[in-house]
Amino acid sequence: MSTLSNTSQSLFLGIDGGGSKCKAIVMNENNEILGMGISGPGNPLHGFEQATHSITQSATLALNNAGLAHIQLHDVIAGIGLAGVNMPILFDKVSAWRHPFKTMHLTTDLLIACLGAHHGSDGAVIISGTGSCGFCCVNQQYTVVGGHGFPQGDKGSGAWFGLQAVEQVLLSLDGLLPTTLMTDALLKKLNCHSDIDLVEAVANQKATFYAQQASVVFAAAELGDKAALAIINDGAQYINMMAETLFQKKPPRLSMIGGLTSRLIPWLANTLQSRLSPPLNAPEVGAVLYARQQQARQ
Repeated sequence: MSTLSNTSQSLFLGIDGGGSKCKAIVMNENNEILGMGISGPGNPLHGFEQATHSITQSATLALNNAGLAHIQLHDVIAGIGLAGVNMPILFDKVSAWRHPFKTMHLTTDLLIACLGAHHGSDGAVIISGTGSCGFCCVNQQYTVVGGHGFPQGDKGSGAWFGLQAVEQVLLSLDGLLPTTLMTDALLKKLNCHSDIDLVEAVANQKATFYAQQASVVFAAAELGDKAALAIINDGAQYINMMAETLFQKKPPRLSMIGGLTSRLIPWLANTLQSRLSPPLNAPEVGAVLYARQQQARQ
């Protein structure tokens, strides 16, 4: 067997595709991270071609970052967890993709997040990033709470908070609600001067755009703005309820992950904050753990 084959046989790619970005790592047989890569959105619900491009690009960047540019994607086994593939139609579509890897083990971003957070053991996770969702794995029984997509769901997520800011500011500009700190902040952030400007700026925007506006709400709330505080408390209460639902399944650990986590945790119920455990690994590591599990069963 060639040196190339020996090297590639011991490598696994772990890929976490979300609404804002796609992250990939390459790990060796000792579970050491050799390199990583980040590309664009990886949720096929928001664009199949974009998602598959992001998966391939992030994987290539990870190999290059590891100094393994000579390794081809078709030589490497990939564990891939994607937002959106909890919907059977999207899972089937991605499964049918003529992927560039030696083998692709596909699952949801929820499962790899849970596997990563608890190092392959039972537990639960709440994801609050561009979207939001709760997931629990106990005795190989899976429970999903939320995760219904933006804008009809994903309460307590970055996209949801951003949308609330836009709605509140438009109401204030119409004189229906008092002006808040969010008004000037959002208008300045989006280079707008009127309600018409704002409507044009947000028209037909996706979840990732709205998630980028979430910081406006948190910044205003931290300064005591009543409207922003009401939005934050509403979103936090939803996450509190999600956690209580997950705790009914008696997971040994619960972790929160996602880009909004650090800003959101201080607003959660004190009882929930005290019961949170830090994630042991990132979701992309969970993707590798999942791929190794699937390979072992073959």
